[in-house]
Amino acid sequence: MDYRRRLRSRRLPAAFLPLIATTACAVALLVTGTAVQWALHYGPDATPRPGASRDRGADESASPAGLELPPVRLDTEGFASWAMLDRRTGQIAGSDNLDAASDTMSLIKVWLAADFLRRTDYPDERSLNRLIIMIRDSDNKAAYEFYERNGGRAGIERMVDICGLTESKPYKIDGYWSNTVVSARDVARLGVCVADGRAAGPHWTDWLLTQMRLVRGVGDFGPRAAFPPEVASTIAIKNGWLLRTEDKLWHLACLAVTDKWSMSVLLRYPSRLGFDHGRDLCRSVADQLKPALP
Repeated sequence: MDYRRRLRSRRLPAAFLPLIATTACAVALLVTGTAVQWALHYGPDATPRPGASRDRGADESASPAGLELPPVRLDTEGFASWAMLDRRTGQIAGSDNLDAASDTMSLIKVWLAADFLRRTDYPDERSLNRLIIMIRDSDNKAAYEFYERNGGRAGIERMVDICGLTESKPYKIDGYWSNTVVSARDVARLGVCVADGRAAGPHWTDWLLTQMRLVRGVGDFGPRAAFPPEVASTIAIKNGWLLRTEDKLWHLACLAVTDKWSMSVLLRYPSRLGFDHGRDLCRSVADQLKPALP
């Protein structure tokens, strides 16, 4: 949902049109050059929209009119983005770069499971067991299997279409499911898409949400860690984390969804800060938003 002010269109004299076209071309070349430099620095998936914050220290952001949330502050080096979608109203709030691109790592596994289940009337027992370990234990071999069974990039394209995502797309090279491009806003939308049944279909949605609530081990972190155990056990999650060799940055992606809201956090920061730094940041977003959550 876009909360930017719409400008009124005005009819311009024809004499201005060549000048406008020339200026537009120059701006397009400048923006393209900036995006290419950013991709070379952070990897091909990391190109943010022009004007997005690139190197954020203390990230403090406000919410759009109609969705009143406290400011969220993320003290980190590198990239930080978050979004929260109120399921009762459909409104989205988040950081000023909530539409900037990052990658999913293992978070995409929730879509790989949903896409397979929606298109399979009666999965065999082996497939269900493989889905369980892919979601609960973030098993990578299972993810490769279901990515291929879903048709590779075509499966990610279905995610974009079915869930109404605006910044997301499959990685340019087939087979790289963890490099799937998303924004924080789209991850929050994906959470709702899973929870409302569009992703996995009416028969398998509750089953998939149950597996997400049973995530365990190293992948059990993120926004739900901010809640007491009796509440945390009701929150469905899927997280992604990887220290990428190509840019020497930790990449984290966190998703948490309830019957009232869906929350996402995307991070990229220097390797020396460690994995726990990202875990703490994902939790801190929920800590700061809790007083205003529905």
